[in-house]
Amino acid sequence: MGGEVSPRVDPAGAAPAFRSFATADWRGEATTRLDAASLAGEACRLADPACATRTLHWGRNYLYVTTLELPEGAVEVVVKQFRHDGRRAQLDRRLKGSKAERSFRAAVALAAAGIPTPEPLLLVESTRPNGPSFFVCRLASGGLEARYYFRALLAGREAEEYPAVAPEALVDAIAHLLRRLHAVPCWHRDVSIGNLLITPGASPSEAPHLVLLDLNRCRLSRPLSTSERTRDLCRLPLLRPDLQARLLQAYWQGDLTAARRALYRLDQRLFLARHRIKPALRALGSRLRGLLAGRTVHPHIPLPPVGARVQDRAVWDPLSDQPHLHAGRSGRALVRLQAAPTHLRALAAATVGLVRARGRYRELLDGAFRQPGSIDGLGVALRPWPQDPPALLTAVDELGVRRFLLRLHPWAERHDDEEALARELAARGCELAFALPQTRELVRDRPRWRAAVAELAERFSPFGRHFQVGQAINRSKWGVWTPAEYLGLAADAAEILRQHPGVEILGPAVIDFEPHALAAVLGLGGPELRFDAVSALLYVDRRGAPENHQLGFDTLGKLALFRALAATSRRGADRLWVTEVNWPLREGPHSPAGRKVAVDEATQADYLARYALLALGSGLAERVYWWQLVAKGYGLIDPQPDGTLRRRPAFAALRGLRAHLADATVVGRRPAPPGTWWLEVRTRAGEARLLGWSTVGRLAAVPPAGLGTIREIAALGGGAPAPEAAAPILDATVRLFAVD
Repeated sequence: MGGEVSPRVDPAGAAPAFRSFATADWRGEATTRLDAASLAGEACRLADPACATRTLHWGRNYLYVTTLELPEGAVEVVVKQFRHDGRRAQLDRRLKGSKAERSFRAAVALAAAGIPTPEPLLLVESTRPNGPSFFVCRLASGGLEARYYFRALLAGREAEEYPAVAPEALVDAIAHLLRRLHAVPCWHRDVSIGNLLITPGASPSEAPHLVLLDLNRCRLSRPLSTSERTRDLCRLPLLRPDLQARLLQAYWQGDLTAARRALYRLDQRLFLARHRIKPALRALGSRLRGLLAGRTVHPHIPLPPVGARVQDRAVWDPLSDQPHLHAGRSGRALVRLQAAPTHLRALAAATVGLVRARGRYRELLDGAFRQPGSIDGLGVALRPWPQDPPALLTAVDELGVRRFLLRLHPWAERHDDEEALARELAARGCELAFALPQTRELVRDRPRWRAAVAELAERFSPFGRHFQVGQAINRSKWGVWTPAEYLGLAADAAEILRQHPGVEILGPAVIDFEPHALAAVLGLGGPELRFDAVSALLYVDRRGAPENHQLGFDTLGKLALFRALAATSRRGADRLWVTEVNWPLREGPHSPAGRKVAVDEATQADYLARYALLALGSGLAERVYWWQLVAKGYGLIDPQPDGTLRRRPAFAALRGLRAHLADATVVGRRPAPPGTWWLEVRTRAGEARLLGWSTVGRLAAVPPAGLGTIREIAALGGGAPAPEAAAPILDATVRLFAVD
C-alpha cells in the first residue's frame, strides 16, 4: 500500500489527506482526520459486522451502517465488505487490487474532481490473501435510490409518487453527471438505478442533485471510447423514446451522430437481454460452485483448528449465536457413510415410528381448534445481557410474558450471569425452563458432560423444573453425528436430573421439520430414557409464512405429526413444546438462515402472531418460545451500539398477544374461504372475540354467519389498526374484533 494519496477537495475547501496503517491482521489507509493513536483499533472495529447499526444491502457484498468519531463528532458511515473466497477473486486482488481498494481510489479521484460521491474515509485490507477488504465512506443520507423513481416511471406513476422530480429534469441531470464523470476520465461500468441517489431540486423542473455510488468497477486514467461511454448510458431503464433522445442530446451536447444513436440502442437491447438471463446464470453458477468447491463462509467466522478432523471443525459464530461447521458436503457425507449401520438402524426405527403414528396424527389434526387452546403458553428464550442487566429486566417487565427459556452453555466455565438472571426472573414469578446444548467436545468427553450437567442442575433447579437436554441434534455443527451419540448424552443427563425432585426432562430438540430424525431418536433401542415432554425447534421460516406447506404439511400438520410421534413412541409423551422459532431479518450475517428466507420487521411480527395462534390456539403445542429476546438478525429487541435496546414490531406483537389474550381461550375455528382464518375466542368474563387474518390479500372483514357485526379492537402484528371510521379489513396482520 502506498502512503498519502491525492486529497479529497470538499465544498468547504478543506483538503484532507490519507495516511497508511498496518497491524498483524489489517492494513490500509485512512483520512488524517482520524486520530492516529486509535486508527488501528477503529479499523479493526469497523471490519467487525458486530458494530453494524443497520444493514443496507446483503448480497455478494455486505453493506452496513455504523458510526465513526471525526473531529466534528460522531458521524454515520457505510462499511462495504468485499469477500475474496474464490480463486478468481484472489487473482483479481493480486493483479488489480481488491474491490475495496478500487472503490477507495476511485472515490478519492472523483471527489477531487468534484464529482458528487460519498466522502471516502478508510480502506481496510486483511493481510490474508483470501481475507476480506472494506471500503468505508460517509453515509449519504436524505437521497432517494433511483431504482424507486424508475420503477414508478416504468409504471407511469412518477408524477403521483414523486411529484418533486420531473423525468426530463432527472434525465438532463444524469446526462450532465456522466459527461463530467467521463471527462475525469472514469468509466463507471455499473451506472445502474441502484447506484444513483436523487435529491429533488427546489421545483420539479429544476435539476435534482445526484450522488454516484458503488465505484469498485470503475476504471481510471485513460480516455473513454464511444462504446464505453454508451455502455454507461444504456444501463438506465429509459424505455420512452422521448427520454432516450433527451438523454443522448444532453450527453453529447450537439455532437450526437446517427452512429452514436444506433450504438446506444444496440447496447441497451443487449444489456436488457443480459439482465433477463443473469439470474438464471448466477443460480447455475452458484450450484456448480457448491458442488465443486463447497460452501463459503462469512469472513467474521473463525478458522477451524489446524489439522482437525471433519467432526471437529465446528467453531462458534458470535453473530448468529450458534456453531458453524467448516466441512463440505463430501466430507460430511464420508463421515456419515462410515457410520452407515447406525444410520440404517435409525432409518428402520423412523419408518416404524412414522407408520405407528399415522392414526394418532389424523386424530390430532382433525381435533385442532376443537378443544380450548390458550395463548398463555407463549414464552421467550433469552440469554443474559451483561452490558445492562437492568435494561434487560425492564424489557422483560414491559413484554408481560411470564414464561422464559434460558439457554445454558455446559462448556462454559462460569454461569454467574445466567444464575443472576434466573434468580431475578424467578423472583418475578416467572416459569423458567433451561436448555442444555452440546458441543463436539462434550459428545466425546462424557465425564465432562456429566460433570457440567450435575453443576447446572444443582445451581438452576431451584429456579425452574424443566430442562431440555440437547440442541439441534440433527445438525452436525452441534456435535452430534449419530442418534446413538445423542441418546448416550441424554441418558447421562436424565440420570443426573432425575435426582432433583419435580424436574421434567424435555428432548430431543430436533430442529426444523425433519420427522424422520425425531421418529428415529424416539424409537431407537438403547439406554432407558423417557421424555416428560417432547421438544422441537420447529422452525418453518424456510417456507416463508407459517401457513405455507412443506412436503404437504402446513404448520398445523407439522405440529400434529410431531405430537403424534411423541404420543406413540417408547420415549415420548403426549406433550409437545416448541422451544425455538423465529423468522430471520435482512441483517446480514446476524441472520442465521441466510438472506433467501429473511423478511422485514413488519412481516416478522405478523408471522410471530400467526404461528403462536396456530400452535397454541389449536391445542397442538403446550409451549412456544421465540428465540430470542435480544439479538440482531432475529430477536424481538435490536441491541444498539450505544447499549440501548430498540423494540422491534415483533416485540409489540408478542406484548399485544399477551395483553389482549392472556385470559382468553381459543374455542374454535370458524369456516372461511381458503387463505382466510377466523378463530373464535372467549374471555374469562365470557365476552366473545374474533381473531381474523388473510394470506390472500386485503379483504373486507365479513364475520362468519350467525355472529352479527364486528368492530376492530387491535392489530396484533406488524400492521396498523384500521381507521376507526373505516370498515374492518383483513390482511396479513392478525386483527382482534369484538362481536356486538
